[in-house]
Amino acid sequence: MDTLSLADLTILLVEPSNMQRNIIRTRLHEAGIDNFLMAENCEQALELAIKTAPDLVVSSMYFSDGTATDLVQQLRANDLSRDVAFMLISSEACHHTLDAIKQAGVIAILPKPFEFTHLLAALQATISYIEPDNEVLDSLDFSDKTVLVVDDSQTARRHISKVLENIGLTKLILAENGQEALSLMVNNQVDLVITDYNMPIMDGAALIEALRQHPTFCEIPALMVTSENNCAKLDGVRQSGVSALVDKPFDIDAVKQVLTRLFD
Repeated sequence: MDTLSLADLTILLVEPSNMQRNIIRTRLHEAGIDNFLMAENCEQALELAIKTAPDLVVSSMYFSDGTATDLVQQLRANDLSRDVAFMLISSEACHHTLDAIKQAGVIAILPKPFEFTHLLAALQATISYIEPDNEVLDSLDFSDKTVLVVDDSQTARRHISKVLENIGLTKLILAENGQEALSLMVNNQVDLVITDYNMPIMDGAALIEALRQHPTFCEIPALMVTSENNCAKLDGVRQSGVSALVDKPFDIDAVKQVLTRLFD
């Protein structure tokens, strides 16, 4: 089977501004991509995504009929489009606004204007998201490892699970919060916990603290995937004994490096 390349990708570009569409399309063309679909709003984008199954949706934030957050949630709610890769290109800087779309499981968030190198990295991450990383699969055997994924967002759990499966971690257990995770660990052997920070009932920081104080679970590595930008909170997580912190969007290359180190 031939390895997927950037030239093989079909991009659905969702941008209401004709000028911005042309700019982004030109940069994508410079990256080697020539297969494009165009939409100006959420309704058009959803219809095209369901009908044509693009490899990647590249979207701005605001449209006449909604936002990119609305669009990605609609995509995730439909069985025909729920796993499509999604990239946001936006000048939006509000953490609260961006957090909602991060939780939906996106490949990358690029600013306007964006650096070409960042675009290339996001496109390569799309390749890794779409098909298994055979190089990693050949060099590392994760087949005997069981990972507990803890996130209150179903779409985030699905996104993280797909990334993990593509690098050979197929034995996955899913939980919606820290309390459920601890209950599941009582009857399941777990080699790694990957948890979100902000969750109801028991958040990621409380979960990691509980793990470190538990006589059976205290040595299990814990990776936190979070969109949190509060330095004080993150410092507290580091002190609680987290093995590694990874930002949302879930950076595939960063996860590979962390897992290689944790399972070495």
